[in-house]
This record gives sequence, C-alpha cells and structure tokens, in this order.
Amino acid sequence: MTAASPGVDATGLLAGVRVVDLSIWRPGPYATQLLVEMGADVVKIEPPGGDPMRVFPTLFAVLNAGKRSAAVDLKDITGRDAVLDLARGTDVVVEGFRPGVVRRLGVDHEAIARVNPTVIYCSISGYGQDGPLSEVPGHDLNYQAWAGTLEPRPGADEPIVPRPPIADLAGGAYAAMAICAALVKRANTGDGETIDASMTDVLASWTGAVPPLTLPDGQKVGGGVPGYGTFRTADGGWVALGVISEDHLWERLTTALGLTDAASLTFPERLALTGSLNDRLADAIAARERDELVADLAAAGVPASPVLSQSEMLAAEHFRQRGMVAHDGQGQPFMHHPLRYERHPARVAPEVPPLVEGPRRLPEWTAR
Repeated sequence: MTAASPGVDATGLLAGVRVVDLSIWRPGPYATQLLVEMGADVVKIEPPGGDPMRVFPTLFAVLNAGKRSAAVDLKDITGRDAVLDLARGTDVVVEGFRPGVVRRLGVDHEAIARVNPTVIYCSISGYGQDGPLSEVPGHDLNYQAWAGTLEPRPGADEPIVPRPPIADLAGGAYAAMAICAALVKRANTGDGETIDASMTDVLASWTGAVPPLTLPDGQKVGGGVPGYGTFRTADGGWVALGVISEDHLWERLTTALGLTDAASLTFPERLALTGSLNDRLADAIAARERDELVADLAAAGVPASPVLSQSEMLAAEHFRQRGMVAHDGQGQPFMHHPLRYERHPARVAPEVPPLVEGPRRLPEWTAR
C-alpha cells in the first residue's frame, strides 16, 4: 500500500500531502474529508471495531469517502508503534480525542515530533486543550450553547437549534484552513506546527462578529427587522425574506404583496412598527403558495427564497447546474467540494473505505 489511495486526485491542490487521521465521529473526519477533496492522501486510523460513525453508513460515507483505513489498537504497543512508523512519512496528523488522551496513548505531538520534527499536528476538541472546560465532555449542541449561538432571537420563547451541526462542521472547516496555512508556512520555513482547534472558540468568534445592531442615532435594533425572517405559505411551505434596511427592497416587497400604504416607510419608521408590519406580511404571504410567490418576488427584485428540505435541495436545478450534486454507483446522492479551483479542481470520490483490522494494512510511507 505505498501508492496513494484510489480516491485521491493526483492533480488536486494538495496532491502529495499525506495525512494521518486519528479522529472519529464528525469534526476531525470532516476536516480531513475537505483535504481529501483537494487531493490529500488520508489514512484513517480507526479503533478496533471501527469508527462509531459506521453505525450510520450514509453519514460515514459523506465524511470518509476517498480515504483508506485500518483499525489499529493504540492501547497496544504494536499498534502504537505502527502509527508512529506511519507518522515518520506524513505531513499532517489530526486527532480528536479529549485533551490528555493522546499523551496517554503515546501519539501526542511530542511523540510524533520525535520521529517527524516538521509534522503539522492538529488537535480538534470541543473546548480546546486548556481552560476550565477543556476536559468537560460534550457534543455539537453543548458547544453551541457555550458559544452563545443558541441564544433565543428577540421575541422568541426558546432557542432554535440549527439543523446542521454547525459546531462540528465549523470546527472541522477551520481546522482544515489552519492545516493549509501551516503547510504554506512550512514550505517557506521548514517549520512544523501544533494547532489547537476548539469548536466552541470557532463559534464564539462567529458570535463576537455579530455585535448588537445600533443605528447612527443610537437606536438599538433588538426586536427583529420587518421583512427579514421566515413566513408560512398557503400550501404549508415557508418563504425566507431577506429585506433589512434597504428602502428600495422594502418598497418592492410591499408593492408586490399589495401593501402599498407601507411602501414609503423608512427603516427607522419600520423598526418602530416591527410587530405589526411582520403580521401584515405574514397575512399576505399566508394567502400565496410558496413557489409561485418566490417566483413573483424574485421577478420584482426582492430577496426571497423557498425554505427547502434536504431532498428538495438535492433536486434543485441550481445545484445540478453548479455541479454540486452527484450520485454514486448505487444512485445515492453526495455533495461535491463547495469551492471551485480553475486550475486544480477538487474531486469527491464516492469510494468508502472498508474496515480492515490490523496495523499490517497501513501504507509504508518514507520519512519526510
């Protein structure tokens, strides 16, 4: 197994980059999946019996297609030494254990750096490698809660949990970005890097990037904005409107809905009437069917979108034409890499690595 995985794109931006992935579940595998799609060769080290995510085959496939895999017992000296031998020839190591676990297993950055001084070692965790919460267990929802992203919107009775696990995905995406940056730095200086990627820190930075809105006169925008939100339609669907402070968009929206008496209201005037204006919008929208209304509003130049289900999104013509959705040999849909590179296109391979027990299945990488 010295050649790259069949799922690796030899022309990708990260072609030739080797990655050892010690992580399970979602955040680490998502980070390394992004690297695979850009051409990196990723070897997934699973615990005996496999990544627990294998109990969800379709989700496991989304996170691990194009990688190769071996189940290795890191608690056994033979398994640990096999991973250390593999690490001699890698560029990147990714792990997602709770802080302190990799040290006990003997595969922490210090141990890896002894055999590969220029390695880029990325630890992805819920709360980071230090701090009062570092050893507290958690999953995506817990990290969102600590980061302030679940705070109820003004006027809401309770938090709304986003459908996508945004802490897992954001943490993985930022880890992949940091790894790419470290690879560039190493190419220039020869230095390795240690990356501490906290999912909670990532979301906290997002929350901090959205301070409370205040108008030039000091008026706070705390109770929502008329024309910005989701509204129910007559056929049971939902429409998302994206009108904020733009007077011309408000005029187009209200005119299209027959609310012409409100069309000339300025943004501060609208804010003072947020509740009643949104009620009027809701009543007008409730009399229309979703797709017809979205088409009419789009024709009028209003930022309006249908709230799609996942199956509707997969079937949407926009994503088909963009090449975002493809199908594997069994007809199952999967998503392509979300970014476009003109000279070195990303590739998503639908091949899912089988679970092979034992370190003898690891590739023989030469030392870096």
